[in-house]
Amino acid sequence: MDGLRWLLLFFGVLVIAGVYLYSRRDKTKVDDDAMDFARIEPTLQHDQITSEPDSGDAPVSEASAENLPQKIVTLRIVAREKKAFNGEDLVLSMRGIGLRHGQFGIFHRYDGNDETRTIFSAASLVEPGSFDLANIKDQEIPGISLFLVLPGPVDGVESFDLMMAAARALTQSLNGELLDESGSTLSIQRERYLREEIIQFQHSTLVT
Repeated sequence: MDGLRWLLLFFGVLVIAGVYLYSRRDKTKVDDDAMDFARIEPTLQHDQITSEPDSGDAPVSEASAENLPQKIVTLRIVAREKKAFNGEDLVLSMRGIGLRHGQFGIFHRYDGNDETRTIFSAASLVEPGSFDLANIKDQEIPGISLFLVLPGPVDGVESFDLMMAAARALTQSLNGELLDESGSTLSIQRERYLREEIIQFQHSTLVT
């Protein structure tokens, strides 16, 4: 499906951005260029990351074909003190809160049992982002990225709240750190801002 192809391509960009930002966490201050990079919602155009849509040969999803805007919301959970999570512990924790391994080799929260209705997903911060379950016991994973694509199968705010609940549960069970998309500790204020952005996005799509 065109929608799934779009999600796969965007997911690749998302993981690359996540790995890039994670590798810079050892600096005491993130420079403005990196912050700007993290907040851009990139589009894919001739295998390049750009901030402007193109009417040429870029992959087109079902939603974009109908001129519907899309929004990506991301969070990250990383191991403390620049360490790593044991792969098996990480997978067991994700399964324990209802995430299921599926499309693209990553974990998903589905709307019920319908695997075509993905509410949000969880990918490894280790390229290419998928989880090798056959060798998971031997893997050390520095963190994961949780992301949802709007519009989705359920209300956007409800999707965000479900992702937040999952993020908090995983952070607690793994004794990790919950970060926003720029690599900063997720504050209550930032969480409220993200929720407000989603509400505004939904209002804008209704107007459109």
